[in-house]
Formats: sequence, C-alpha cells, structure tokens
Amino acid sequence: MLQMKTCFGPLEVWTEMRDTTCTFMLMKRTIRSWTKQEKENIILDIQQLGTVAGCRKHGISRSLYHSWLDKYIAHGINGLDDGRQKKVEADLKKLEKENRLLKEMLAEKEMALRLSGDLLKKKFLELSKKEKS
Repeated sequence: MLQMKTCFGPLEVWTEMRDTTCTFMLMKRTIRSWTKQEKENIILDIQQLGTVAGCRKHGISRSLYHSWLDKYIAHGINGLDDGRQKKVEADLKKLEKENRLLKEMLAEKEMALRLSGDLLKKKFLELSKKEKS
C-alpha cells in the first residue's frame, strides 16, 4: 500500500511516497521570495526573451509571470509587494484595535468597582453615624 506524505523543511517542500519497502521522493522545490525590484527586472527580462524562454531562465511558472505582469500593469512596481506582509499588517491593526477596546472596557469596569466601593464606604459611615447617635 502506498502512502503519500508532504514534508516541510526550513525552505523546502517535498512529497514522499512510501511503499512497504522503500521511499520515493516525488517532488522537491525550494520556496523562493523575490523583492519587488527583482520581480520588475524578471518581468522586463521575460518581455525581451519571450514568455517560455524567460520563465525557464528565471525558474518561474508562466502563471506566476502573468500574475506578476497583471499586478505590474495595474499598480506599477508597488503592486509587486508581497501580499503576505499586507495581511500581517492588517491583522496587527485589527489586534491593536481589539486591545484598545479591551483596555477601555477594563478601565470602565475598574471605575465602576471604585465608585461602588466608595458608595459602600459612604453608606457604612452613614450607618455607623446613625448607630452612634
């Protein structure tokens, strides 16, 4: 019976196919990231060489090239920014907002407790004064 397993290393992803007797490596690729300047240079180079030859030269798929090209045409070099960073920043802003709201709620609760404590002290003092008189 064959079992398939995807393994993740520090910068590599591969799939193992296990048989009862041996293990076969099916796919191995290194996860690569590019800066927006590198992406722009690759796009311009591929436009000169042609899609197939340029993608082979730079080791990227044609779909990745066309995705970059669409973003480059629509937004310029700023469209080639890594979207993961934007997501992290958006998540961070969301967490900061939630944290601020929680701090405000905590401050309101503390103020309510302090006021109720003060009221109890005043009532206790009033009752003790009435008992003394």
